[in-house]
Amino acid sequence: MLAAVSALPTYLPSPPRGVWELGPIPLRAYALCIIAGIVVAILWTERRFVARGGEPGTVTDVAVFAVPFGLVGGRLYHVATDWPTYFGPGGDPVAALYIWQGGLGIWGAIALGGVGAWIACRRRGVPLTAFADAAAPGIVTAQAIGRLGNWFNQELYGGPTTLPWGLEIYRRVDPATGVTDSLTGVAVDPTPIAIVHPTFLYELLWNLAVAALVVWADRRFRLSHGRAFALYVAGYTAGRFVIELMRTDPATRVFGDIRINVVVAAVVFLGAVAYMIVFRGRPREVFGRAAETGSTDGTSGTPESVADKSTGDGNEDQRAHNEVEARRTEKSPAAEPGGQGGASDPSSVDAAPADPAQEREEDAPAEPPSAAKS
Repeated sequence: MLAAVSALPTYLPSPPRGVWELGPIPLRAYALCIIAGIVVAILWTERRFVARGGEPGTVTDVAVFAVPFGLVGGRLYHVATDWPTYFGPGGDPVAALYIWQGGLGIWGAIALGGVGAWIACRRRGVPLTAFADAAAPGIVTAQAIGRLGNWFNQELYGGPTTLPWGLEIYRRVDPATGVTDSLTGVAVDPTPIAIVHPTFLYELLWNLAVAALVVWADRRFRLSHGRAFALYVAGYTAGRFVIELMRTDPATRVFGDIRINVVVAAVVFLGAVAYMIVFRGRPREVFGRAAETGSTDGTSGTPESVADKSTGDGNEDQRAHNEVEARRTEKSPAAEPGGQGGASDPSSVDAAPADPAQEREEDAPAEPPSAAKS
């Protein structure tokens, strides 16, 4: 037993390679992780958006605009904050287009991706804030999946560590030439050249925790008008601020010796918190199916659908159920003028007479006195 335990790896190993050749086509783990994250985000957002009253298929239409915009924005942010690599002495400007080599800034991806989403939401008549609230947990989960690509690329790690979960970094080389190639090469020697903090893993786990927080808070407090999205932004940037301080990879530094992403995370965090405070207490937007049925919770207007969309708050669920019951009663034939059934109380002024002949008899004038009595 002790021998088996001692044989277990002490540290977290890196993948020996991040690219596989399928004939002339390179399969890049980084790109596959990004694609997997996008798929998960779209599927989860679709489910949440429809539950809020949106039309099925809208999320895919929005993604057609938001995803390309986001990829371009993410790359632009990376290139802008690391411009010496591409445009400085010895840099390669063309390499700025090599998105498959890694380098996507989440700040630029969210900013420009939001522009694409806004364009698509306007075309579909959907409030951008409602869409953002539905998308928030899916986006941060996609970020978590994307961090696995950094693991395959042996990037975004921290300083040296002796902790059991330290990440082993290997020297990768081109098998044909033996020249060092950290991105597309293969680790032929399993001896690590460094053991470092796996900051990519820290951020991955933090992102999943933020996704869970957003889902819980959205159900508990019925967040609206972009507050679920703002909570995601605040939660993500809080963790990113700390994790960024642990990283040792090259980065643009401002205000002396501060990584630029540390400053950006702090500023965006304060903005997200301010947004949540300013827009607190507002009811959810009404659109799509919810607008057609008069519901404010995205249900179809039946008690069964209300039960299916439970918020986790018993009082809130009962209130929604009572509202739906009231609307159904108001729309019933018995409640409409000329409807069948009338009022349930026979003494009501709206009650229909049981016998029409009886009504005529009661309304007839009294019989005049006979001639014998005159």
